[in-house]
Amino acid sequence: MAQLIVRNIDDQLVSELKRRAARHGRSAEAEHRAILRQVLGGGPAEPSFKAFLPSMLDVGVDEDFAPPRDVPRSTCRIPSRP
Repeated sequence: MAQLIVRNIDDQLVSELKRRAARHGRSAEAEHRAILRQVLGGGPAEPSFKAFLPSMLDVGVDEDFAPPRDVPRSTCRIPSRP
């Protein structure tokens, strides 16, 4: 296994890493590995929207979702203010 040394880390970031590690019940080093594995190891966690689109069901044509146009605009009245 390789080793990774990261220098010049902000103290606040190190403190947050230690707090996060404590919440998950592991060492800061193990938490660091888990974060790297999560972000870099397994590819994207969720498919992109572009990848999701082909899996959507074909539920109709665009006209099925158009708003009704049966009332002419001239007959629509907006109440005037007093």
